[in-house]
Amino acid sequence: MIEARRLHILRAVADHRTVTAAAAALYLTPSAVSQQLAALEQETGHRLVERGAKGVRLTPAGEILLSHTNAVLAQLERAEAELAAYSSGAAGAVTVASFATGIALVVAPAVARLADSAPGIRIRVQDAEGDASLPMVLDRQVDVAVAVEYRGAPPADDPRLTHVPLYAEPFDAVVPVAHRLAGAAEVPLAELAKDAWIGPYPGNPCHDVVVLACENAGFQPRMEHSSDDFRAVVALASADAGVALVPRSALRGMDLAGVVVRPVDGTAPTRRVFAAVRRGAEGHPLIRPVLDALGAAAQAQPLPV
Repeated sequence: MIEARRLHILRAVADHRTVTAAAAALYLTPSAVSQQLAALEQETGHRLVERGAKGVRLTPAGEILLSHTNAVLAQLERAEAELAAYSSGAAGAVTVASFATGIALVVAPAVARLADSAPGIRIRVQDAEGDASLPMVLDRQVDVAVAVEYRGAPPADDPRLTHVPLYAEPFDAVVPVAHRLAGAAEVPLAELAKDAWIGPYPGNPCHDVVVLACENAGFQPRMEHSSDDFRAVVALASADAGVALVPRSALRGMDLAGVVVRPVDGTAPTRRVFAAVRRGAEGHPLIRPVLDALGAAAQAQPLPV
């Protein structure tokens, strides 16, 4: 008989590629993870993992078991959801991880909506960049992630997750007031090829959007300054330190006195934001109202693309 908790460990090792990283994500010791993997191998009668200089990888037998693991764990999530519904689980805590702008734009309004529509649900919010929140969901550290599509992100049909689209928004060009293109109605990205750039660090999903947009315009941006805080990005642009692309919603309420904000000429780079939960958990009586509230908050936002 295969124990479900050992399947959780197998998936964590597959996701994190090392026993140490998987153990940290699961709040276990590396030795405990190794022991559980050994027990799983004994239960299945197959070697499931191979250790090498670059970490751990699954054997062909491990890959077969992993494909079933995703289905089994999703079904267990559904079972928990139905049992919670049966016991009328209308009260409890749901943890939501989101990047800062997402918190302001949809998470905080959703919290306010739930205070009226589902007062028994207590929301706990954690600030996490879009690329960090999805692993947190998979590792069961949080229940819901508000994340951004990025290169290398789990796709919408990933068997481990259920995606709920929330909103899409364009990036606008932010240039110093003295910039040569400050008077343009729209900014062609190709005209910024020789400028110094300000943007998020590599690994931030917005960094991928900016770099891909510049690559499509025919150049690699010369990133002179890096910050994941868009207020810092705008402040540097106002100091004539460079140019930037910033999501439109992130510019709300900022001091823009030293910069000019213009739409991008042609097809604007866009970030697409979605909520994600472990597959099977979308019908949980505590999680479903949170997803609905996030969707309603997103629909209430004027975010033209």
